[in-house]
Amino acid sequence: VQLVESGGGLVQVGGSLRLSCAASGSTWGINVMGWYRQAPGKQRELVATITRAAGSTNYADSVKGRFTISRDNAKNTMYLQMNSLKPEDTAVYYCTAEVAMRPRYWGQGTQVTVSA
Repeated sequence: VQLVESGGGLVQVGGSLRLSCAASGSTWGINVMGWYRQAPGKQRELVATITRAAGSTNYADSVKGRFTISRDNAKNTMYLQMNSLKPEDTAVYYCTAEVAMRPRYWGQGTQVTVSA
């Protein structure tokens, strides 16, 4: 499975961005997709996940009510709509995919910078 993120960039506080993650390869085996982020000097943390079949979602408390994860299985693409962005949302955002019995797949990351 290969994952390619896009949509990162520079935005002002309170602004919005939408990240996309395009999956290719053996996508039929993907059970769960998600977004993680890593800010400078901090550990990588989970942002949100979504199951491929039912579309069940899970969010970190820090983004609940502001971020929305979604997927389009026909396009093998996952999205993260980020609203009301804060400076503490500044990080590299990584797309992930989970396939049974295999290590988690990671994308290369996309930078999101929120300026005060």
